Amino acid sequence: MSIKFKQLFKSVSLISVVALALVGCGQKPVESPKPAASGNPNAETAAPSNLLEQIKKSGKIRVGLMGTYAPYNFLNEKKEVDGFDADVAKEVAKRLGVQVEFTTGEFSGLIEGLQKDKYDALISQVTITEDRKKTMDFSNPYVKNAVNVVVKSDNTTIQSIEDFKDKKIGVGLGTNDEKYLRDVAMPKVGKFEIATYNDVVTSLTDLNIGRIDATINNVFAIKPLIEKNKFKIKAVGQPIKEDFAGVAVRKNNPELVEAINKALAEMKTDGTFTTIFKKWFDVEPNI
Repeated sequence: MSIKFKQLFKSVSLISVVALALVGCGQKPVESPKPAASGNPNAETAAPSNLLEQIKKSGKIRVGLMGTYAPYNFLNEKKEVDGFDADVAKEVAKRLGVQVEFTTGEFSGLIEGLQKDKYDALISQVTITEDRKKTMDFSNPYVKNAVNVVVKSDNTTIQSIEDFKDKKIGVGLGTNDEKYLRDVAMPKVGKFEIATYNDVVTSLTDLNIGRIDATINNVFAIKPLIEKNKFKIKAVGQPIKEDFAGVAVRKNNPELVEAINKALAEMKTDGTFTTIFKKWFDVEPNI
């Protein structure tokens, strides 16, 4: 290769490199397309800030109840959850803008299930007490229950709790009635045996055949069971106490409690609550 040719080759190569550099410097970088503007940039990633928002986002409220406590809550012929509590729950859910999802269980396990986030709320005749307020929050009361002594139809020896001494008394396990027998009745009248049950029907069956001497329960609850099962039992004396039941939720969920209270108040104002109450108890609301 001649010297002139080598010099020419070097010149052409140098010009090409400079030209490429100039082209590269003059070219704008390619930008990635930007996402469309949104009124809330965190809308897709922000988690619900409280239980009420979680319920609304999921579209359902999980409600725990016994399912064995007619006419409050029970399984009808179609194996669907039915009753006063169920109708109240459905109406509250409707006013929250969600569906209701029922889960039944023994009363003694409902409160534990609530604490473990198995349910969002309990609507199962959960009596409002100071002890329970320490571990859960309640809505305003939605029903008042009168509790009576219940005995066999031919029993003439038991008329009140004063006659419980040395007797065998049945009661629902984990209920406020059980606590009443242990903390109030027994210290007042003397020692008696307490037999606990997971459902009302079994306790009334045992009373009917004489396995227990008496039980205590509210008259609204036992009336349809007596009629359906043809139990030969009766309520005696004056009510020994009156209880108020509310919707129970886990502690520190004020938004949910407020929304439930608002729904209950609206139901009473527009007559829906009266309709539900008279449907199941055939009397005007007692609260």
